[in-house]
Amino acid sequence: MLDLTRLFENNRAWAERMTRDDPAFFLERSRAQTPHFLAIGCSDSRVPLELLSGAAPGEMFVHRNVANQVFPADLNVLSVLEYAVEVLRVRHVLVVGHYGCGGVQAAMDAGQGQGLGLVDNWLGDVRDVQRRHRDELRALPTVDDRFNRLVELNVLHQVVNLARTPVVQSAWARDATPLLHGAVFDVRDGLLRSLVTAVDGNDKADALIPLA
Repeated sequence: MLDLTRLFENNRAWAERMTRDDPAFFLERSRAQTPHFLAIGCSDSRVPLELLSGAAPGEMFVHRNVANQVFPADLNVLSVLEYAVEVLRVRHVLVVGHYGCGGVQAAMDAGQGQGLGLVDNWLGDVRDVQRRHRDELRALPTVDDRFNRLVELNVLHQVVNLARTPVVQSAWARDATPLLHGAVFDVRDGLLRSLVTAVDGNDKADALIPLA
């Protein structure tokens, strides 16, 4: 209960600080949201997308799930994507993975007697990425290197999945937005590293397929 109390106390202090710095801060944001970005990240508590990117309230629309997946049949992520692109008109959609991802680790451990229940079904796409890149991953010298590379490959694959959605295809048919990007957050040093940027059409998306 003390931990919960701390959250409310922190919230009041934050609200007071924001109002002190800008008396109209909350009033302006209460009228509408006009974010520039949609970020699709992992549910991991160490990866707060707004905080690590320095985005202010109202700048970033966010969707998070285990291992930052973009499934063509996931109505949750597709609804978020459609609202962000068609209603909010975001210009940038980022898939943000992170090193040390427990979901990717669980996918790597699958088949070794370490079943985790429902999440095993959720991580099927990560296992498919691992199988497609088996030779590349096996050639890496250490388990950590293979783990880090699979995190990166998973991000690239989810960018390709994004590009294939009807939402993005329809938007691209109108103009060259949204721009799709892939990045990885390093929980060890707090830095965000770009993997791919400014995918704005099928040619660039198709070029990622061998990497994803």
